[in-house]
Amino acid sequence: MIVADTNLLIYLYVQGERTEESEAVLRHDATWTVPLLWRSEFRNALIGLVRKELVSLDKALSMVEEAERWLAGHEYSVVSRHVLTLADQSGRSAYDCEFVALAQDLGVPLVTNDQQILKAFPSLAVSPQTFSG
Repeated sequence: MIVADTNLLIYLYVQGERTEESEAVLRHDATWTVPLLWRSEFRNALIGLVRKELVSLDKALSMVEEAERWLAGHEYSVVSRHVLTLADQSGRSAYDCEFVALAQDLGVPLVTNDQQILKAFPSLAVSPQTFSG
């Protein structure tokens, strides 16, 4: 089991240069967990792609529906005190620290390409390449 950041999910659903590394993570561990925040971040990323005309609205709707079905039962709320403490200690955003808090709570790695998260939480966060390599 892993905590997957939203970008890892986007790379899995939207074909591009990082899709292969997300697929490699999935092959290595198919149980992905996320904080509830993932839904808003995922929708925001998709609408950005729609506005840039890189993805149709129908395709974005299909992607979000599929992702929501797949992650059903693997979405968790996190404790605000934990998130804010991590954000204060690390200088990272509360958004980022929701993923970190969940990974800590579950005792699993956070798989992310976010260099700032990788640097701030080296014992917990791991890149997709390192995780699946």
